[in-house]
Amino acid sequence: MRILRQIHARLLTHPWPISTFSFALSKIVGFCALSAHGDIDYATRVFSQIPSPNIFSWNSIIRGCSQTQNPSKEPILFFKKLVKRGYPKSNSFTLAFVLKACSIVLALEEGRQVHSHVMRSGFDSSPFVQTALVNFYGKCEDIRSAKKMFDEIPDRNLVAWTTMISGYAKIGMVNEALGLFREMQKAGVVPDEVTMVSVISACAASGALDVGRWLHAYIDKHLINTDLELSTALVNMYAKCGCIERAKEVFEAMPVKDTKAWSSMIVGLAIHGHVEDVSEALSKMEKAKVKPNDVTFIGVLSACAHSGRVSDGRKYWSSMLESGVEPSMEHYGCMVDLLCRANLVEEAYSFVETMPITPNPIIWRILLVGCKKNRNLDKGEIVANRLLELEPLNAENYILLSNLYASGSQWVKMSHVRKQIKDKGIKAVPGCSSIEVDGYVHEFVMGDWSHSEAKEIREVLRDISERVSGAGHEPWISAVLHDMGDEEKESALGEHSERLAIAFGLLKTKAPVVIRIVKNLRVCEDCHEVTKIISKLFQRDIIVRDRIRFHKFVNGSCSCKDFW
Repeated sequence: MRILRQIHARLLTHPWPISTFSFALSKIVGFCALSAHGDIDYATRVFSQIPSPNIFSWNSIIRGCSQTQNPSKEPILFFKKLVKRGYPKSNSFTLAFVLKACSIVLALEEGRQVHSHVMRSGFDSSPFVQTALVNFYGKCEDIRSAKKMFDEIPDRNLVAWTTMISGYAKIGMVNEALGLFREMQKAGVVPDEVTMVSVISACAASGALDVGRWLHAYIDKHLINTDLELSTALVNMYAKCGCIERAKEVFEAMPVKDTKAWSSMIVGLAIHGHVEDVSEALSKMEKAKVKPNDVTFIGVLSACAHSGRVSDGRKYWSSMLESGVEPSMEHYGCMVDLLCRANLVEEAYSFVETMPITPNPIIWRILLVGCKKNRNLDKGEIVANRLLELEPLNAENYILLSNLYASGSQWVKMSHVRKQIKDKGIKAVPGCSSIEVDGYVHEFVMGDWSHSEAKEIREVLRDISERVSGAGHEPWISAVLHDMGDEEKESALGEHSERLAIAFGLLKTKAPVVIRIVKNLRVCEDCHEVTKIISKLFQRDIIVRDRIRFHKFVNGSCSCKDFW
C-alpha cells in the first residue's frame, strides 16, 4: 500500500491522457479492493475519482466491498448506481458478484431484483450467473427457487453441485443433501473439500454416523485435501453423531487448530457432559495462544450448567467479559440455566431482571423450568405471564405452566391451562426422532404409524412395555396434558418418537451395535427412565441426542447422571 500510494501521488501530480489516467486508477481500485494487502476504504475513495469507471472498476469495488469483515449492503448500492447510469457493459461477473453480496447479507428482495435484471439483460444462460443464483437462493433459505435454478443448469460443474448440497444442508434437509451427493457421484463429478464440508455438515445435523464414516473414508481414499475447515467439520460431525472419542482423535491429529476448531471440540465435549475435558481443552487453547470466541464460551458455560458447577461458571463468565467477548442471548441463557439447575432460582430471576438486553422466550422458559423444579409457584406464575405475553400461542409454554401447577398439586389451575390449550386450538410441536440404519436415516413422529415396518415395530414396543413394566417401572402420566384416561396416557407415552426409533433399532440391529437416536425435543423424564431400563434389560448401549445434549445409556444408567 505504501508503494501504491506513491504511484497514486505520481498519477495525480503529472499530466496524463484521460484514458491512461482512468485505466491506471482502475488498476489501483482493483488492487486495493481485491488484494489481501489492500484497503477497501482507499479503493472506494479512488473509485470516486475516476471520471468514467470501466466495468473492471465496478466489478472490483462491488466484489471488494463484499469481502470485508463487516459486510453491508454497500455492494448492492454500487450496483444500483451502475444500473441507474444505464451502463451498457455490465457482464456476468458483475451480476455474479452482486448476487454473492446479496447472499452474504441475506438481502432476499434485492437479490430477486437482480435476478429480474439477469433475465432482462440476457445473462440467464450464463453458468457463472446461474450458479450465483443457486448460491443466493440457498443462502437466503429459499430452497425451492435454488433447486429451480439448479435444475435449469444444463452442464453442472462442481461449484453448482456443492452450492446446492450446501443449501439443503443449511436448512436441515439432510436426506436431500445426501441424495444429491449420490447423484453428483453418478454424474461423474469429483467432489472437493468444499463439497465434503457441506455433506459432512448434513451428516452432523442428522446424526448419520455411518454415512459420515463412509465420507471420511472417501476423503482418505480419494486424497481430498483435508484443510482446516474440513477437519473441523469432521470433528463437529463425530461429536454430534455421538462419537466423541473419534472427534478427539481427528482433533488431536490436526496440525493447525484455529479458534473455530477449538470451539467445535469444546462444544462437542460440552454436549457430551465431559466437563473436565472442557476445562482442560480451554486451558490448552489459551496456552496455544488461540483466542476464545463467543462459541467457545457457550460450550464452556453450558458444560458448567450441565454439571452443576456454579463457581466455575461464574469464573468463566468473568473470564469471558475480561477477554472482550460481548455476552449474547445464548450466554445469558447458559448462566440462567446454570443457576436454575443449582436451585438458585431467585438469583437467576434477579440475573434476568438486570440483563442489559431484553430476555427472549428461551430465557423465560429456562426460568419457568427452574421454578417448577423448585416448586416456586408464585415466582413461576410471574415468569409464565411474561412468557405468555411474548409467545401466547406456543404449546410448550402452556405445558411447562401445567407442569408447574401439577408439581404443587394445583389441579384446578392445571385444568384451566388445559382448557386454554383446547380453546385456543394450540398444537404442540410433534416429537420427531431419527435413527440411521444401513446408511439410511429413518424418521419417526409421535403416534405416526406410516412406517413400512410399523407392524413389527408395534410388536417390539409391546415386548418393551411388558419387560419394562415387569422391572417395576410406573409411567409418569402427569406429563400428558390431553384429556384422556390413565391407560390412554400410558399408551401415549409409549408412542413417543424416541421409543419408536429405539424399537426400530432393536428390530433391525443386533448387539454390540450401538443404537443412536436424534430427537428434536428434550427427552421427557419418563422416556429417560424407560431408556435406562431398556439399556439394561436388552443389554444394548443407546445414545440419544436431544435438543439440549447427549445421553449415553449403558446397563441401566445414563451419562448425564440424571442431571439434565
